[in-house]
Amino acid sequence: MVIMGIEKPAWLEALYTQKFFVGCCYHETAKKNEKNVCCLDCCISICPHCIPSHRFHRLLQVRRYVYHDVVRLEDVQKLIDCSNVQAYTINSAKVVFIKKRPQNRQFKGAGNYCTSCDRSLQDPFIHCSLSCKVDFVVKHYKDLTPFLRTCNTLTLSPDFLIPQDMGEDEMTNETPHSTVVDSNEPQSLSSGSDNTSMAMAMAMAMAYNSGQHQIVRKKRSGLYLCGRSASKVSDEDMATSMSRRKGIPQRSPLC
Repeated sequence: MVIMGIEKPAWLEALYTQKFFVGCCYHETAKKNEKNVCCLDCCISICPHCIPSHRFHRLLQVRRYVYHDVVRLEDVQKLIDCSNVQAYTINSAKVVFIKKRPQNRQFKGAGNYCTSCDRSLQDPFIHCSLSCKVDFVVKHYKDLTPFLRTCNTLTLSPDFLIPQDMGEDEMTNETPHSTVVDSNEPQSLSSGSDNTSMAMAMAMAMAYNSGQHQIVRKKRSGLYLCGRSASKVSDEDMATSMSRRKGIPQRSPLC
């Protein structure tokens, strides 16, 4: 696009004309398919699922603030001089608006106002958006080149989440973090304890099935020990108990 003999960069026109936060036609059935990235080399808006196809291009993330498209000041400053453009802070990051935000007012009071759309601004800012800054430069300096910066690489911020190609079945098979227990003991010890517990459970089940779950009592030092299963009585105690049993009673001879 040529205005007053000055050609604007194609990536800048893409920021103005491309639609963001709409569904991607190439990934209609995918989740989180909103277009929130601008590929500066292809000059198109893309969604997170398109990023692998543009991973070697310059990518600029577009965010949403009060229903308007914004970009991080740190990112866009690598492309163009953004001095005197009022920035706002969202999620601990400074952002600037891409397009104009006209504001209707009846009279001008004290303070700063945008050079293009008359929006009230804080001191010392004089532009409310990137578009207002570009229009001001084109109008007064007739040349945008001194304000453009060379940027060969531009990557997304670390907080940008790229969807992983993982099915729901794989997600459900993941081990929850709460079940993972850190231990310095060798793995063989834990497996050995599991085998011991399993053996004890099997022994108790066999004891119940064979009718040995009856109460066993033993008199020792005036105290009675009681257990609900044979697994709670040692082999030595069982042998002692058997040896102390009375023999079979015999009838007395008839007179």
